[in-house]
Formats: sequence, structure tokens, C-alpha cells
Amino acid sequence: MSRMPESKARRPRRQFDEDFKAQAVRLVLDEGKSVGAVARDLDLTESALRQWVEHARADRSGGRTGLTTAERDELARLRKENRVLRMEHEILGKPSGSAGAALPAGPETPGWLSSQHPGRSGRLLFGDASNP
Repeated sequence: MSRMPESKARRPRRQFDEDFKAQAVRLVLDEGKSVGAVARDLDLTESALRQWVEHARADRSGGRTGLTTAERDELARLRKENRVLRMEHEILGKPSGSAGAALPAGPETPGWLSSQHPGRSGRLLFGDASNP
């Protein structure tokens, strides 16, 4: 009977403070040590250290070699804002009830949104059912 090789147990996700990251990056960029050697010495994954080094190079070069920290932060903020706006658009874009139905006027509905607004002469908000 064949057995699958046992996989290594995942080690818990660790978090590192900015000072530790800066010191690890300094060993690679300023002292010329390889990413692999520093990663082994500090018990890090090479991919994590390599990413820290890439981010530090971008910050040091003012963005010529990649996104700076400020640009990455702004990009993350804009992506989140975009996601929220798309959700709002999706929610507001879906018709509620029958097609072309007027919005009900209530205490929470602003007058300009209501089809019963003075001067609208009872017309629907987004067109007339008889004249689309």
C-alpha cells in the first residue's frame, strides 16, 4: 500500500516589526549579503525577505524601481474605495419592484427624489411608463 509523504506542519504566521525588516534589508543592500544567506541566518523565507528588499529599493530610488511605500498605501486605499463604489453602484443600479416604478415619498426620502415632488406633475422619476 502506498503512502503519501508526510508534509511538514505549517509554522504559525509570524509578524516582524519595521526595525527588524530594516535591519534584514540593510544586510542585503548595504552589506552585500545574498538574500538566501540572510534568510537562513534570520530564519526567514527567501520570498518574504526578497519582497522587503524590493520595497526598500523602490523607496530608496524614489519609485524608479517600483512602487514606493506611499504609492502602495495609496493604491491599496484606492482599490478599497473602488470596491466599495462598485458595490454601491451595483446596489443602487438594481431596480426595486416593477420596472419604472416611482420611488415612494416618505419622511426619509428627499423631496427631489420623490415622484410626488411639486412641479413634476406626477411623472415618474426616471421616465414615464407610457413614454419610455
